[in-house]
Amino acid sequence: MSTQTTPPRSAIDRFFEISHRGSTVGREVRGGIVTFLTMAYIIVLNPIILLQGEDMNGDLLAGGDFAAISAATALVAGVVTLLMGVVANFPLALATGLGLNAFVTFSIASQMTWADAMGLVVIEGLVILVLVLTGFREAVFHAVPAQLKVAISVGIGLFIALIGLVDAGFVRRTGAGPVPVELGTEGQLQGWPVLVFVIGLALVLGLYVAKVRGAILIAIVATTVLAIVVEKLAKVGPTFTADGGVNPSGWNLNVPAIPTEVVAWPDLRLVGDFSLLGSWENAGVVTVFLFVFTLLLADFFDTLGTMTAIGAEAGLLDEDGNPPHTRRILVVDSLAAVAGGAASVSSNTSYIESASGVAEGARTGLASVVTGTLFLLATFLAPLVTVIPNEAAVPALVLVGFLMMQQVKGIDWDDLEIGIPAFLTIVLMPFTYSISVGIGAGFLAYVFIKVVRRKAVDVHPLMWGVAALFVVYFAIAPITDWIG
Repeated sequence: MSTQTTPPRSAIDRFFEISHRGSTVGREVRGGIVTFLTMAYIIVLNPIILLQGEDMNGDLLAGGDFAAISAATALVAGVVTLLMGVVANFPLALATGLGLNAFVTFSIASQMTWADAMGLVVIEGLVILVLVLTGFREAVFHAVPAQLKVAISVGIGLFIALIGLVDAGFVRRTGAGPVPVELGTEGQLQGWPVLVFVIGLALVLGLYVAKVRGAILIAIVATTVLAIVVEKLAKVGPTFTADGGVNPSGWNLNVPAIPTEVVAWPDLRLVGDFSLLGSWENAGVVTVFLFVFTLLLADFFDTLGTMTAIGAEAGLLDEDGNPPHTRRILVVDSLAAVAGGAASVSSNTSYIESASGVAEGARTGLASVVTGTLFLLATFLAPLVTVIPNEAAVPALVLVGFLMMQQVKGIDWDDLEIGIPAFLTIVLMPFTYSISVGIGAGFLAYVFIKVVRRKAVDVHPLMWGVAALFVVYFAIAPITDWIG
């Protein structure tokens, strides 16, 4: 009588608990690659945003050097994403935070030097790290009702689907009139890039429905090839032309083309360009405190929502809606904020685009190791990374939006005490283009309704404190004006 033994698991499998989480090395690698392809746009977009602003002296931010910002952005994203994979074993990638970088560029940097502004980002990251190590940040996370966490995941799903549609030019701002957004340009789909997006969306949906392995990765690569061919034949060009004009039918970010070079030595001159104390002298103690508070609150709850959404999509949450190794995740995220400021590229934070890798099968930190490694390689392979246009990458976000929307059935809509806060959380994220606004509105509504129903005693003490902070967050502009 023969006995069949299970072959011993590899060291990689044991370290990352791959089999235990129902995954394979192949799925993790594919998921990590897809996550990278979906969020690689930040290597190009971050310098574009930073170079829109000026500091208090009228100088361009970060020295006005596109290549240096791009290289430092990729470097920090690579290092902190690797840390997330190895330390927290979670399929979550990090990079410069969109929204956070805009706030730093347009609100903070104008009142001080860029080095001073980056010093504030470092301080904010250190404060969050202290909150994590003392258990406060984790305690706040556990205080949030489970169904409200589900609403956060659903809201983020709609938010990233909208990001995909807007970045592709499928949905646009009208610019005037009572309708804020519309289909394409003047209510019609126009231009080759939008067609490329539509084909890419059809391809990724078709492959996913057909249960083809690597559906998202295949769709991104195939759509990129199509985009290169289209640009070669039609010569579409970018949305914003070199002479300052606007081409509404152009490519939104990258113009797809076969690169003339593949490898370029990274320019890392920005790393270490920050000043911890200069902002206190230039902007004043009160202004600095408000800036740090705003950054902290936005970063704090963006990460809360993102890691909940990723954990839910990966099926890794426990019965209370908490992901494994929550404190480790939060520690790495806090260090990422510090690293972003220290490298002079703005605060780094967790990316919801990681959900595209989870949709591809990623369940462990190995996927983050793959993503982080690709970001590090991207510091040398910037010409190759910039080949992928938004229109080829963002169809994956629309698919992920659908996958995350499926969690909405986990909310008891008949219970008004959770249904109304959940509704506000879900709709305000895409409607305001902000994860933090959706979370804040949901939290405030939850506490308010409990009070109205004379159930204030049921509200966790930390929820009271968080709600009070969000009142300040929403009133930050009039408070700043009043102080100023």
